[in-house]
Amino acid sequence: MDLFQLETFLAVAEERSFSRAATRLHRTQPAVSQVIAKLEAELGESLLERTAGNLTDAGEVLREYAQKLLNLRRDAESALVDLRSLHTGKLNVAANEYTCLYLLPVLDAFRKQHPRIKVAVQRALASRISDELLSHSVELGVISFRPEDAQVRSTVVYRDELVCIVSPGHPLAKARKATIARLGREPFVAHNVPSPLRQKVIASFKRHKTPLQMEVELPSLDAIKRFVQRGNGVALVPKLTVESELELGTLVAISVPELMFERKLRLVYRRHAALSHAARAFLRVVEAHAAQHGDPFCFQAERTDGGHL
Repeated sequence: MDLFQLETFLAVAEERSFSRAATRLHRTQPAVSQVIAKLEAELGESLLERTAGNLTDAGEVLREYAQKLLNLRRDAESALVDLRSLHTGKLNVAANEYTCLYLLPVLDAFRKQHPRIKVAVQRALASRISDELLSHSVELGVISFRPEDAQVRSTVVYRDELVCIVSPGHPLAKARKATIARLGREPFVAHNVPSPLRQKVIASFKRHKTPLQMEVELPSLDAIKRFVQRGNGVALVPKLTVESELELGTLVAISVPELMFERKLRLVYRRHAALSHAARAFLRVVEAHAAQHGDPFCFQAERTDGGHL
């Protein structure tokens, strides 16, 4: 089994057609069929249902590993290109709507120092970023919780907090503070993506025997901010996401002692990976940015349970 066979297999799996795969690979259909037949003979497994064009169970398993191997080949080729020139390369980062906001100032600093390195920030669910790293789809990720996988290394780079926001005309806006019991009388605008922080908030309301009236759930933080600005209830969001609105006065932050939650943003990457020149340069910029600007920026490597950094 070699990479050419795997590349041919993935083309057939993605195109669901030997003829379309042959066109994509600039080969004849009989040649593609011969490669697949040889691969199946070597593995002792049928990989494709010839009539429907679907993958068998064995084919599904092979596709996952084949993609990882081809991603590794791409990484190897990219690393060799980087080795020939420190001024070229590409940085692939995974982040979600929230953590991407942290990246903006550090990416600005990075681009000023390394304008010829291409940057691609891929939007991903935070819960999937470790998998994206381990499958070599991206090289770095930004998440708001400590990764559980021992193969992933994490460095705390930003300290954020949860804030309760209301519109300037809301009755709570003048006081700028409230108890969790008082919030029990307010309709909440919530993010409909499950997260550890959402569970903490729900648990806090239960612990204080206070109803949590999540009457509206929206798919993005930006939509939540805009909806609350129109005078619709209250919301709990990371402070990083509303800094400009708080400064302009289009939203007001309400202090709630029972809901004081810190959020640490972390840069994560594969523990035993040889990082590209671009990724190493980015980490140096992140560390320098933290040293220059101070809190809430930071650069603190986290230890694993095994005591390794």
